[in-house]
Amino acid sequence: MLSLSDIEDARERVESVARRTPLEYSHTFSDMSGAEVHLKLENFQRTGSFKIRGAMNRITTLSEEEKSAGVVTASAGNHAQGVALAASRAGVDSKIVMPEHAPISKVKATRRYGGDVVLYGSDYDDAQKRAHEIEAEEGRTYVHAFDDEYVMAGQGTIGLEIAEDCPELDTVVVPIGGGGLISGISTAIKAKHPDARVIGVQADRASSVATSLEKGEIQALDEVDTIADGIAVRRVGEQTFPVIEERVDEVVTVSDEEIAVALTYLLERSKTLVEGAGAVALAALIFEKFDYDADEVVVPALCGGNIDMNTLTTVVMRGLVETGRYLKIRTELKDRPGSLEKLIEIVAEERANIYAIRHDRTSRKIAMNATEVEVDLEMRGPDHVDTLLESLRDAGYDVEVLD
Repeated sequence: MLSLSDIEDARERVESVARRTPLEYSHTFSDMSGAEVHLKLENFQRTGSFKIRGAMNRITTLSEEEKSAGVVTASAGNHAQGVALAASRAGVDSKIVMPEHAPISKVKATRRYGGDVVLYGSDYDDAQKRAHEIEAEEGRTYVHAFDDEYVMAGQGTIGLEIAEDCPELDTVVVPIGGGGLISGISTAIKAKHPDARVIGVQADRASSVATSLEKGEIQALDEVDTIADGIAVRRVGEQTFPVIEERVDEVVTVSDEEIAVALTYLLERSKTLVEGAGAVALAALIFEKFDYDADEVVVPALCGGNIDMNTLTTVVMRGLVETGRYLKIRTELKDRPGSLEKLIEIVAEERANIYAIRHDRTSRKIAMNATEVEVDLEMRGPDHVDTLLESLRDAGYDVEVLD
């Protein structure tokens, strides 16, 4: 099983390429949670993700024959970039299979780092199957995204940095996809701080590890569906699962809505941009998915910042909705002069700001002399939303809140 010495050896191999990322105290999230929160900003890593650490460690340890034959891998995006850059630095040809719906920003970045990108399948597991076919066809070495001890050891260098930069550590919170990151970090943390807890976090619609732990054996999900594409993996690794069982104290899940809120808070309050997978650890903390004491020293690992701009727009909007900052409502008005003005007067009295108004006189759900109106509103929080809705309903409006 993965050991501390494996991780210490990995640090010597990757330090010429991987950055030592900051560990920063957060007043905002400490006040919000009651814990003493230090953010491990791995989103500042080269390629925008921790994956360069494991990729570099694996490729550095290839034989000369393996290097000359080239490497192949499968990835939703972050491992792809790590392998492409690490291979380019080592003078090794790389072929990267990515899901057809991988964020375009990650596809372009992988190509810029020198990887030959092949788009295949609907998710990571489909891409992995094609990558293994290429491995057999072309004699390349497959660089697994997580189920490889060299990769796990490379990711574990983050744990060494946390242990050194936060000697008073009580709990570290780590995202889980296939388990490579948390296997490495938990190995380092348990060796350096045996009493510290390691909490793993998955998206609730990609919870292969949580399900496997519950069943006592590895379980494969039929499908995964989450905004946290970096951890959207159907099956935990054969090598990572035993490490998780032995060294991870608890695994919890968060919803996409909770991930969106955490991402939005990070962007607005900490001026820190992360992707969905990068926000899950903080989401688990602020939504109290695990127990912790007041003033407990907690380190959420923000594992990546490679978010597609279209996805970011959607996620931030969802985060604003979930925090009561944005509201969409539908109601029915009499189709006569002054009806809309009366509605707007109530909105103005409650100090809500109108983004957009849409009329629909053709809906078959309403009377011939009525019009359906949808209004998008900027709000100040959940209490403001409740007050506005109460005022509208007291005035006789049948209001539907839209998702």
